[in-house]
Amino acid sequence: MTLAQLNEMAASGEKIAMLTCYDATFAKLMADAGVDILLVGDSLGMVLQGAENTLNVNMHHMTYHTKSVAAGAPYTLIIADMPVGSYEHDDEAAYKNAEWLIRSGAQMVKFEGGGDRVATARYLIERGIPVCAHLGFTPQSVNQLGGYKIQGKTEESAHQIMQDAIDMNNAGVSMIVLEMVPAALAKQITDNIKALTIGIGAGVDCDGQVLVIHDLLGIYNGPASKPASQFKAPRFIKNFLSNTNSVQQAVSNYVKAVKDKTFPAPEHSY
Repeated sequence: MTLAQLNEMAASGEKIAMLTCYDATFAKLMADAGVDILLVGDSLGMVLQGAENTLNVNMHHMTYHTKSVAAGAPYTLIIADMPVGSYEHDDEAAYKNAEWLIRSGAQMVKFEGGGDRVATARYLIERGIPVCAHLGFTPQSVNQLGGYKIQGKTEESAHQIMQDAIDMNNAGVSMIVLEMVPAALAKQITDNIKALTIGIGAGVDCDGQVLVIHDLLGIYNGPASKPASQFKAPRFIKNFLSNTNSVQQAVSNYVKAVKDKTFPAPEHSY
């Protein structure tokens, strides 16, 4: 799968199915099930390491898992997250870290935020590094945002997210992940930019959808340090394993639901 093919899919109205992936076994399974993009997410800090957030993930973690995923799915487009601290402070350092992820097997890097990050995106793109932006709820800023909350509810914040999306698009990003923003705002952004939009809790009108694989399988129950009974799953999650005993079939069902636009349903959006 190439970026050109993804753009052709979106232009024809076909939705893009993305999932997070952290190892070769799941990478091969997902590729065989028809997943279009594998995201090596810093969500590994939560679902693999048991932490409360993504803030302790570093470049060594990301390159290790990127190499593993690339080994299992050599013909699938792979995006790797840039972890906190790897891109915010110095554009040259951001470039070196992004290059490290590309050498590890990714075809694109993703990082969070708009504003000052637009210049960072442009810096990487001008040097041949494809970029996916991440707007709305940005997990690396969870402390500043006051927890896991929907973004873009007020006119001011919606305007800022829209402006960040336009600025990132003009900088040349290939994709924008929109997380936990109102579906109407996500549709407006999708209709007004060239870059592909990938939603998570952002409605069905984005060019594609992404879920964390552990959420798709219904097996994540919160940080390792807290009782599972205290975990409340976000509304954008759907358990695709509950109606089948096959992980492969659950992933295939997710791909089908994204393609036929039955996922996300209104109850999975804001």
